[in-house]
Amino acid sequence: MQHSPSPSFKPQALVLCAGRGERMRPLSDHTPKPLLEVHGKPLVSWHLEHLAKAGIAQALINTAWLGDNIPNYFKAHPPVSMQLGYSREDLDFGGALETAGGVVRALPTLADPFWVVAGDVFMPGFDFAPAVFESFAQSPHLAHVWLVPNPLHHPKGDFGLSPEGLALCLDAPHPTASSSPQNEQTFTFSTVALYKKAFFGAPWCDIPAGNPLGVKAALAPMLKAAMKEGLVAASLYQGFWCDVGTPARLAQLSEQTPRTN
Repeated sequence: MQHSPSPSFKPQALVLCAGRGERMRPLSDHTPKPLLEVHGKPLVSWHLEHLAKAGIAQALINTAWLGDNIPNYFKAHPPVSMQLGYSREDLDFGGALETAGGVVRALPTLADPFWVVAGDVFMPGFDFAPAVFESFAQSPHLAHVWLVPNPLHHPKGDFGLSPEGLALCLDAPHPTASSSPQNEQTFTFSTVALYKKAFFGAPWCDIPAGNPLGVKAALAPMLKAAMKEGLVAASLYQGFWCDVGTPARLAQLSEQTPRTN
């Protein structure tokens, strides 16, 4: 784990920047996707600026593909009012650990609870509101995910949303929702979420905190298991959101969205 040596470094946010970005090639052959620019600044910088505006002073970034690029960029262009640390999956294990594996690797460093967002999504109007953070911390839920209307490239969506504000696993009946998931409209997971550390322990996750063996693990199966127990809250975000997964989508962003800051 490569991060600030200060024992007071307990970031409330993890920004996921470890992916290879195969669909973004050739742009991602020499630049990590989160460093690709929209409106004159890297995708990841938009998240960091909004986290800082919400009063979050520390963030952790995980890296793997071209792992030196992001730390080097922010060494030369340090974000205002934000201390950064890095979880270097490339140095520790030679590659990315997938979403859950990467979160568990970073877990000992993170505060409880904490935000997670992917560095390659663009949602310039999202508010990492302190009141939402505090409400989640006091709730019985283990996770709170933000869903968005299904984009054209993902028409089937990921999860449902109950009238009670619970995320619904579409694979099985939900014991605490007022309606059946099979009859619910589906939405796409935005990648933005709040998590408690307990979500990354038994019975939802069997990887030891810190992931010392570098186990690769996906997040979706864990979320679905917790959803079936009514432990994942959800909100629908209807502001602009884009999964910047291909060069074509990146090229369209400047035409589709206004500069917001």
